[in-house]
Amino acid sequence: MARYRAMISSDWNECLAPCGPFDAIAFTYPDLGPELASVFRRYTGNEISLGEAAARIESILPRPLTESQVDAYLDKEFRIYRGVSDLIRWAGQHDVLFMINTTGIIGYFQRIFARALLPDVPLLAAHPLIRFAASPTDPETVLPLYETADKPVHTDAVARCFSIPFSRVAVMGDSGGDGPHFAWAEEKGAIRIGSMTKTSLADFCLQEKIDISLRFGYSYGLGETRNEDAEMRFDFQDLIPYLYENLLTA
Repeated sequence: MARYRAMISSDWNECLAPCGPFDAIAFTYPDLGPELASVFRRYTGNEISLGEAAARIESILPRPLTESQVDAYLDKEFRIYRGVSDLIRWAGQHDVLFMINTTGIIGYFQRIFARALLPDVPLLAAHPLIRFAASPTDPETVLPLYETADKPVHTDAVARCFSIPFSRVAVMGDSGGDGPHFAWAEEKGAIRIGSMTKTSLADFCLQEKIDISLRFGYSYGLGETRNEDAEMRFDFQDLIPYLYENLLTA
């Protein structure tokens, strides 16, 4: 079993990449775009559960996406924030376990790693709404995530499995859907990083008396519309000194 000194457990959508979890579906079936966007806003705002969101999507999806359809989406639309690949590589070089812990779809990530669009990560937790046959390029461990409350369950289990102290765990998220993950981190003494922080996460943390350890990237004000251009100006390599100090030397 690999030995890790610390761990980063991060959301993906609008946290490490400027996309939504259902964008590949909307790309393939454009008529579903408005409904998918509505479902995304509702569950990230804690109005409905992820399970309810997935059930709604399954009910309107003509058929599951194929690998070639996801590839077509990636060819035209794949983007991540600046420095995300560098951050993942830095983690691997410093024995920091990097876990993508997201409500995104497993099959989407399988194709990303199959095409080497991201550095390898050892662990992925994502929703199995679409999942392709196992491939040698998949992360070593892939965990199903059915509800946003599964994020802290997976982070806790992985940290314990690798004997990583909770004080050397950093969780990253952007919206109210990451609230349970931040609540767990507050309770356990883990680091809580808001990335492109939305008011839904800020409000959750204020209500639950959770301190956000660091806000990175663009932070949104009440009623402010999405500003992707502003988000893309930030470089995730600028997070590395903070993570080094708080995960590896503290």
